[in-house]
Amino acid sequence: MLDDLRWDSELIRRHDLTGPRYTSYPTAVQFHNQVGAFDLLHALRESRKAVRPLSLYVHIPFCANICYYCACNKVITKDRGRAQAYLQRLEQEIQMVACHVDGRQVVEQLHIGGGTPTFLSHVELRQLMAHLRKHFTLLDDHCGDYGIEIDPREADWSTMGLLRELGFNRVSLGVQDLDPLVQRAINRLQSLDETRAIVEAARTLQFRSVNIDLIYGLPLQTPDGFARTVEQVIALQPDRLSVFNYAHLPERFMPQRRIDTAQLPSAEHKLQMLQRTIEQLAGAGYRYIGMDHFALPDDDLAIAQEEGTLQRNFQGYTTHGHCDLIGLGVSAISQIGDLYAQNSSDLADYQNLLGSDQLATSRGLLCNVDDHIRRAVIAQLICHFSLDFATVEDRFGIDFRDYFNDVWPRLLTMATDGLIHLDADSLRVTPAGRLLVRSICMVFDAYLDLQNRQRFSKVI
Repeated sequence: MLDDLRWDSELIRRHDLTGPRYTSYPTAVQFHNQVGAFDLLHALRESRKAVRPLSLYVHIPFCANICYYCACNKVITKDRGRAQAYLQRLEQEIQMVACHVDGRQVVEQLHIGGGTPTFLSHVELRQLMAHLRKHFTLLDDHCGDYGIEIDPREADWSTMGLLRELGFNRVSLGVQDLDPLVQRAINRLQSLDETRAIVEAARTLQFRSVNIDLIYGLPLQTPDGFARTVEQVIALQPDRLSVFNYAHLPERFMPQRRIDTAQLPSAEHKLQMLQRTIEQLAGAGYRYIGMDHFALPDDDLAIAQEEGTLQRNFQGYTTHGHCDLIGLGVSAISQIGDLYAQNSSDLADYQNLLGSDQLATSRGLLCNVDDHIRRAVIAQLICHFSLDFATVEDRFGIDFRDYFNDVWPRLLTMATDGLIHLDADSLRVTPAGRLLVRSICMVFDAYLDLQNRQRFSKVI
């Protein structure tokens, strides 16, 4: 809640650590290759027995142009024909997985991401959605929560009309920054008019929700320049905004090596960008959901947080965390019961495995009891900024203070610093601590150490 958010520069400087974003716990860093297709099929069988509802994520890896900041799993190509071979294998995977799903398991949520999903032609998009509807039980438009990521440079009014016809009612637009100098530095030229046209199309066609992604910390950004971008985006009135901190990790993500590090803004300027963004969004009526996410008060995420039902999974903040998540496509991750399972991240390997009538599961993790306890604690903090120990004790049959005795001194230090209020019964994140909730969650992460911490971005 933005009125409960307070900026404390000194607190941020002390606790702005590198660490996970906790779209899962344990995080994907812990996945290993001892998990395979047999484990996935077993988990699907248990899901079918319980008739649990489903959430589908479909990954389309292709992009026509490279964005230098991008850390997604993607394939850069001008050859639109490459999508057909991929779709053939993707449809095969859909059919193979759906064989182990009960028709009563409705798909409450669907999200198509990438890459650039609208790299696909209209015919290919129709083909993909027809195949999904054939093999899974998708809901009617007014019931389903079906979203797709949009690159405004790869879409127009006809594309938006098609997506609405196919049942999509949410769109997420990548913008990042509207300053032409910044856009040239990251190789993503995208005008305000292009972005506005897609937003206006979404409104006219009655999409339920529009999300816009922004990134601060990109080359040539300045506090004043980014503030202008935020002002222009606010004028578009998106229902949600995601304002991400750019993590420059060129040793891990090859496209980032094309970015001139001398052009990156200083840590102080990055903090100024975030602080001004928060002030601008607060003034425009947006609420701080947490972890870089903002939403209007009548948005589903804001309402769920108010009602205490907000959850988090690989699709970020969600109102469908009770669903089993099935990931389809190269690199996609499933979360089904106790199992995390990820497909191969190599496109050729993914296609070859399915070409041999094998599922492409290459690694994952089977959660133990300790994982479940810590996942519940982290999820509660990251979604609701509070934790009642009795709730955890009743659910898992533990004594909270004894179970987490080893981290208690760190919690006491955070309480002294003003990040949290801590007593015998509960933990409450303070208004000044909400921006640093990732740092608080890291206290409860049993796997985190200095070595694997370097694989993550800073909290702010």
